[in-house]
Amino acid sequence: MKMKKMLTLLATLTLTLSITACGTSNSTTNNAEPAPAPAANNTVTEAPAQEEAVVEEGLQPEEGATLIVWESREERAFTDEIAKQFEEKYGIPVKVEEVAATDQVTKLTQDGPSGLGADIVMFPHDNLGRAAEAGLLLTNEVLAEETIANNTPASIQGVTFNGELYGYPRAAETYALFYNKELVTEVPQSFDDVIEFSKTFTDKSKNRYGIMWETGNMYFNYPFIASGGGYIFGDNGTNKDDIGINSEGALLGLQTYVKLKEVLPVKSGDITPDIKRSLFNVGDIAMDITGPWELAGYKEALGDKLGIAPIPTIDGKPAISLSGIKAWYINSFTQYPNAAQLFAQFASSKDAQLLLNEKVGSIPTNNEALASDQINNDPFVAGFAQQVINSQPMPTIAEMGNVWSPVNAALPEIWDNGKEPKEAMDKAAQQIKDLNDGATE
Repeated sequence: MKMKKMLTLLATLTLTLSITACGTSNSTTNNAEPAPAPAANNTVTEAPAQEEAVVEEGLQPEEGATLIVWESREERAFTDEIAKQFEEKYGIPVKVEEVAATDQVTKLTQDGPSGLGADIVMFPHDNLGRAAEAGLLLTNEVLAEETIANNTPASIQGVTFNGELYGYPRAAETYALFYNKELVTEVPQSFDDVIEFSKTFTDKSKNRYGIMWETGNMYFNYPFIASGGGYIFGDNGTNKDDIGINSEGALLGLQTYVKLKEVLPVKSGDITPDIKRSLFNVGDIAMDITGPWELAGYKEALGDKLGIAPIPTIDGKPAISLSGIKAWYINSFTQYPNAAQLFAQFASSKDAQLLLNEKVGSIPTNNEALASDQINNDPFVAGFAQQVINSQPMPTIAEMGNVWSPVNAALPEIWDNGKEPKEAMDKAAQQIKDLNDGATE
């Protein structure tokens, strides 16, 4: 089919070059995005009278359609606003329910077939393979041409699986080094510089640290695995039988991870997003490795003192972060596929992505949004763009879902209990292999 050929061509483009060309970075959130528990804080806003709604030519919503959208707590403010705008335009009531992005595919697996799932879901692209293979998602066909034309090739690659377009991209994500300019007058170029600075700043008795990040979360610690040559799956993330988290290159980078324990003497379980955020906001953390979802809050707390830079080098090599594409997807069991597609299109438009950037500091995938003054004049987005040059997209194969738990268990073993990286990562690699074999038999 013509569309498949188009998608195949797009899939040959590299993620890094594509995003770089547009001057930006996605999402994370990612599978490792800080994931607060879902809360029963749902809202239904009143729709305007049906006669006030505007329905354009083309895809028509089903009569009497109502929609449920799952959204993470961190980006709820955006979706509440965009849902209100959608209701005003189409007259279709939208209910927003809080579900962590990392939980949505699992919840959809349970609730989708029984008709209890949301009509529209949102999650990072590394979960796409699992959801698509399970038959949980509708492909993006009717609006595919517009979606492809409006967004970066990298984002289209991220929401495409086995040659089929599924998603409606809304943001690109990677993480970077946030720093307090009053405390850090010279941005560290390497983690050796970080250690040197932190020795002068860290004082555990005062709960003050030169740097802090989620040391038990693979998402944020991937630079220590990948920068020396490690990887998750071989063949650009498509070979489930080639696991590289315990390769020679990965173990080399993890030596730096171990060295950092000296200046961050805190158990991994005690470093939560909430704790880290509160310490950074009051100046008790000089540097924080995190993603764009913290940008709006950090800007409010620090103002002109906030700086963003690429992650420091590791053993003289650029730090390689994970990147992802956050996108909307349509539940294949929805009763209102047309209305759901209209919402996904509306909530991923240029204006919607600029609103998302305004609310949470996200990095757009929409080409026109990327070229806007709002983005180009933002030095913080520019900081992420520098990091994304050295980022790698998360694998989209279904087996990616087998990686997080083993590695997120191995890292605390190294950080908290002093286990040798080789022993911990060998164990994690074997667990991933066992899960992969079980999942595909």
